[in-house]
Amino acid sequence: MGSHSQAPLNPPTTYFGYGSNLWQHQMATRCPTSTYLGIARLPHHTWQINTRGYANVVSAPPSSPNYTDRVYGLVYGLLPPDEQQLDRNEGVPLAYTKEWIKCDFWPAGVGEKVDTGTQPRETREMLVYVDRKRTTPDVPREEYVYRMNQGIRDALALGVPEEYVRDVMRKFIPEGDEEQEREIGEFAKTQAARFKDESGIFE
Repeated sequence: MGSHSQAPLNPPTTYFGYGSNLWQHQMATRCPTSTYLGIARLPHHTWQINTRGYANVVSAPPSSPNYTDRVYGLVYGLLPPDEQQLDRNEGVPLAYTKEWIKCDFWPAGVGEKVDTGTQPRETREMLVYVDRKRTTPDVPREEYVYRMNQGIRDALALGVPEEYVRDVMRKFIPEGDEEQEREIGEFAKTQAARFKDESGIFE
């Protein structure tokens, strides 16, 4: 008797989130079937806020020992509907293009803190959203500061290096104060759920 084997399903896309998708609440809202996989490091890039007022990564020459030649982020597994939703939120292809880039990877369980001071367990190609058109450093949009601060809290709790946050991200993202967070927080939460591009690059 012959047996019928089912066609294999496509494996989830391995996605590297380095901006407001560090905020796990936002990822769970936007991409409800996404799964947290661990922390990764994107080499030969530097993190910035670009002229749209949102996070971006740009190519950078090695400049060890500081953190301006690497970007840390959280890694998620995405099923096709969530990847399509993320494409819409990221404004592909007008605001960002999709690139697959090799990243150093520390796998982790849900809520498990990673020691990024150890050698990465593996190198893996990951989906990275990159804006190659707007690469000049600029200031973040007000509501984006709120979402980035939520993301920074989550990233630090999961093991993204404090020095990286201090030396790279804090040059662009001020720590939020309570009054500001109350004023902008509700709008920021609607942006987390269904993003509207304030820069006008895409609808």
